[in-house]
Amino acid sequence: MNLHEQTCNWSTLQLAYQNASRGKRGRGATAEFESLLADNLLELESELQERTYQPGAYSSFYIHEPKKRLISAAPFRDRVVHHALCNITVPHFEKLFIADSYANRVGKGTHRAIDRCQQFARKYKYALQCDVAQFFPSIDHEVLRATLKQMLPDESLFWLVDRILASGQKVLANEYDMAYFRGDDLLSVTRPRGLPIGNLTSQWWANCYLNPFDHFVRRELGCKAYLRYVDDFLLFSDDKRQLMQWRDAIINRLERFRLTLHVRSAYPRPVTEGVPFLGFMIFPDHRRLKQRKGFAYRRKLRHLLQTADMKTIRASAQGWINHVRYADTLRLRESVLGNVGLLYS
Repeated sequence: MNLHEQTCNWSTLQLAYQNASRGKRGRGATAEFESLLADNLLELESELQERTYQPGAYSSFYIHEPKKRLISAAPFRDRVVHHALCNITVPHFEKLFIADSYANRVGKGTHRAIDRCQQFARKYKYALQCDVAQFFPSIDHEVLRATLKQMLPDESLFWLVDRILASGQKVLANEYDMAYFRGDDLLSVTRPRGLPIGNLTSQWWANCYLNPFDHFVRRELGCKAYLRYVDDFLLFSDDKRQLMQWRDAIINRLERFRLTLHVRSAYPRPVTEGVPFLGFMIFPDHRRLKQRKGFAYRRKLRHLLQTADMKTIRASAQGWINHVRYADTLRLRESVLGNVGLLYS
């Protein structure tokens, strides 16, 4: 079977529903879909087989932590399709990713990325911390399609890829400041771009988008100490001048992806000053939570204490502890939670 046939498979759609509904069953749109589950899955199966499936409209809202971002939620039936598509395509992507790409992948994630960062900080003197400006709004559909074609064994699913891309093309339009690159003309402003933040497909396609860049850093630049989490990436070296040379090469290479760096922060720094990464400051011998992260949770907790039940508050506190305990945060946890009787080990 080709990729299209695998995605339309009844078992694939059943698994996709189970994954999309995990933790949400019995509530809202999930409950409505579940009330006629067999009929809804049969309808999706038919639409996918006949290639008549059309995505619905997104519901969008802003979040403000860690920074202001527009999050877009697809209708539940579309999320089932996203899971089906990813279930079939991700195994092919995984074969091509480097080991030190950490976002969304089984056995990877934030805490593994932090561990790896500290391993490099203990081995090298300097770190170059980089992040891409307006990453999700900047993702160019033509570049993404070309990359996916190189990563998938056949093109039978590209009709579906194109439908999902088109459905989210304008979602982040107001979040993007036009950037021009060498060879552009006035029509470049009309290039389709942007992946809605919130789609499962967006998370995986974002990883794919920078996969050729990962191999460029490892193979062409020869950087052995490199890791990436979505659009945040780090290079380590004992030679500060080498990191500056790599920085210039990175800026040039990212133009091929129609991306730009936040150049003001992309300078080599001694690891002894701490490496900012994923909300933490990573030192060779210890870790700290960024101060603003602590303040942000204090604000959230004050709001929860006024609006939520104790079960919700305790779940939030435990989730926060499970995250920040990966740094030296015992006193912070005592300070934030101790006064409200929520201190956990």
